[in-house]
Amino acid sequence: MRVLVTGHEGYIGTVVVSTLRAAGHEVVGLDVGYFADCGFLAPVERVPQLRKDLRDVEPADLQGFDAVAHLAALCNDPLGDLDPGLTGAINHGASIQLARMARDAGVKRFLFASSCSMYGAGHGEELLTEQAPLAPLTAYAESKVRVEEDLTRLADGDFSPVYLRCATAYGLSPRLRGDVVLNNLVGWAHTTGKIRIVSDGSPWRPIVHVEDIGRAYTACLDAPREAIHNEAFNIGRKGENYQVRELADIVRETVSGSVVEYAGAAGPDPRNYRVDFSKVEHRLPEFQPKWDARSGAAEVYTALKEHAIDRETFLGRRFTRLAQIRQLRDTGFLDHELRWARVGVPA
Repeated sequence: MRVLVTGHEGYIGTVVVSTLRAAGHEVVGLDVGYFADCGFLAPVERVPQLRKDLRDVEPADLQGFDAVAHLAALCNDPLGDLDPGLTGAINHGASIQLARMARDAGVKRFLFASSCSMYGAGHGEELLTEQAPLAPLTAYAESKVRVEEDLTRLADGDFSPVYLRCATAYGLSPRLRGDVVLNNLVGWAHTTGKIRIVSDGSPWRPIVHVEDIGRAYTACLDAPREAIHNEAFNIGRKGENYQVRELADIVRETVSGSVVEYAGAAGPDPRNYRVDFSKVEHRLPEFQPKWDARSGAAEVYTALKEHAIDRETFLGRRFTRLAQIRQLRDTGFLDHELRWARVGVPA
């Protein structure tokens, strides 16, 4: 297939590009370039690209594609909370505009990067299937709910949206992020010797390696239409739900000499959910996730050591999405609507 990957320069997008190409798909990227100089712990696989804001995509940009893998978004809760209205405009409004243009251009399959964060809180230790009530707690999670609702209404006999509700990502990527839970714990352990937990450690988190997310996109592209049409899938691996304190213990065992530290008067995090991955396992048997928390923590730790990443670098803008956006905005590269305002932006 000829596939347009939006957000192809991001933490997950760079890995999805490599995975799709390895599976024989022709890939073109579309990215605004906010994070083009971030990450840098692994080489980026170059593909033809459109350097374009998601809000500015035109119908001609969608011509000739068999599928769209739509990952572009303001990508986590802190960044989404920077301006909730802007998060809605980009993550929801621009996404649905893209989907309509894709449908009109004859694109058959639309893979949407949704999120398990939509499940929110209040579920205790229940394993949540795709039919569980949605309880988004943040602007980011709310935007994912709204997109799924509107994409459902666009589905028809020729246009098949698919909702990949990914667990929290971890693992090595050319655009490594340090602001996702397992990577963050490893980074703190490596650079400070302390595994810093900012809650009481009790909340549950489902997690999934970025390479396994790439495998899920490939599986959804290759699956027969009846297996994926207008369907949601929790993306992760059986057994990969952890309490944050369990992840901290894995990191402590991985990074010799590190200790767990709770930040101040840490209380429970309201985001607390466990997820059932049996649907993707049964419906898409070709999806075979390979990673678990322990192997992923070791992978990230090895990369941070090899590149001699120190505390200042790890906690800086290159590994933290909100810090990067704030720097670009504060230095005048981005305006208040997060549009490029100066020349000389990262290429």
